[in-house]
Amino acid sequence: MTANGECLTKKDLRLQYSGYVIFAAKMVSVATGLGFQFIIARALSKPEYDLWFNINDIGAYFTILAGVLPFWTLRFVARDKEGAVKTGIVANLSISVIATIIYLAIVPFVISALHIDPAYLPLYLLIAVQIIEYYSMNVMEACLQARIPQAVGYGWIIQQVSKLALGCALIMRLNLLLWGAVTATIAAFAFQMFYYGKLLAPEFKQKIRWEYITQWLKGSLGTIYNVAGSQIATYIFIMLFAFGGEGARSRLGASATIVNVITYASFLAYALYPKLLAEKKREDITTSMKMVLMFSVPLTAGAIALSDSYVTILKADYADSAIILVVLAIDAFFTTVSGLYGAVLFGVENLDEQGSVSIRQLVKSRIFVAFSLPYVHSAITLPTAYYVLTNVVHGEPFLAALYVSIINSSVRFAMFLVQYILVRQMVKVNIPWRSIGKYVFAASMMGIALYVAPHPTRVSYTVIETAIGGLFYLAVLAVIDEDARLLIRDAWQMTKGLMQKLRRIIGRVRK
Repeated sequence: MTANGECLTKKDLRLQYSGYVIFAAKMVSVATGLGFQFIIARALSKPEYDLWFNINDIGAYFTILAGVLPFWTLRFVARDKEGAVKTGIVANLSISVIATIIYLAIVPFVISALHIDPAYLPLYLLIAVQIIEYYSMNVMEACLQARIPQAVGYGWIIQQVSKLALGCALIMRLNLLLWGAVTATIAAFAFQMFYYGKLLAPEFKQKIRWEYITQWLKGSLGTIYNVAGSQIATYIFIMLFAFGGEGARSRLGASATIVNVITYASFLAYALYPKLLAEKKREDITTSMKMVLMFSVPLTAGAIALSDSYVTILKADYADSAIILVVLAIDAFFTTVSGLYGAVLFGVENLDEQGSVSIRQLVKSRIFVAFSLPYVHSAITLPTAYYVLTNVVHGEPFLAALYVSIINSSVRFAMFLVQYILVRQMVKVNIPWRSIGKYVFAASMMGIALYVAPHPTRVSYTVIETAIGGLFYLAVLAVIDEDARLLIRDAWQMTKGLMQKLRRIIGRVRK
């Protein structure tokens, strides 16, 4: 699908360009997203800040199926199956309606069980709108990722900028606080969906292919199995909210908001999955690994070096949570690398290459083994966390958040090692050890400089010091690594092109 409104047609996916656009979009969202979280953290009381995270935790249980059909939709679109886009969108929207009805029926009992003030029930009911949006976004982005992945980056920028602007108006100006935060989020997703809808509109002229849904539903037994396991694993956050004491969930959530920036580096490989589905070139894996590690390594080092500054600027009451941020930063790094290996695992697997899905083949495949890892994760983390929360921390918020972070991160690292072994059995990955050594060296120099420098507690000073650290890293890396020099040159050219593209997109959206 092009900007001129043509249907999605098979084209050569530009691995580095699309990855850069997606990463640039995510880095824009660093400023806008942290700005939005900063407004929320400063405006809300501790109990309401806990509720902000709890609202999202509960809503997630009703969006666990959002990525089930898009998993197969992406694979069919990437392989040029006619009508896959329209079929996937209609099917996922149908599921979202069912999920929303169930949510509306159950949520009053959920908040009662968690002893949440019934006055917040209307707010929890409003989240039903976001459930439909989430299902829609998942399938639309799957379709775009298969053909023009950079368009997803443009959509993210639209969403993040509009959310920050609305948050300022609703929370700071109108003093709507938690209501304003939820409303701004819902409206921002609506703007993003509108942009995606304009791109995908020509695809709705094609017919729905019901036979695809039959194949997807067969294969979806495996993906449902996977997402259910992943959602069970997140119950650890519900336990933290229930047993950790006031401020425990928001302590961990605030730290996670910061370290999520590290995982944005994984989007540099956003086009790797559909490209492997189409071509299966091993050199693309190495190229993507270089791109991802070139940024995830320094982002991790920076988060660790200035951990106390980052948690302080978000909410001064959580200054003691710097160590939690360090734990989560290391976890975020391995999550990022795990995402890269996951793209390789799913991209190399060809069980549905002929347009059909066999349950027997799926169960025998390594994809099914990967789908089972969340259950192993949950079987270890949930009972361990429950014991610690009820017998060790005794309602101390800081200790509760710290121990839950350590438990979750340790087991996730073990699951990454299993995934690494699975990928090695499927395809030989040439790991660029020399380049990685250069990234680690440059990041270490930057990290040491940031650690010994004064650690600011004001937002502006922290942002400036972070930017200086990033420039220092790039400068050191540019001296010792030719790929870095080429990236800086290409990035400058692509940045100019990206800004021109965004101006055209904003102009079309206004029309």
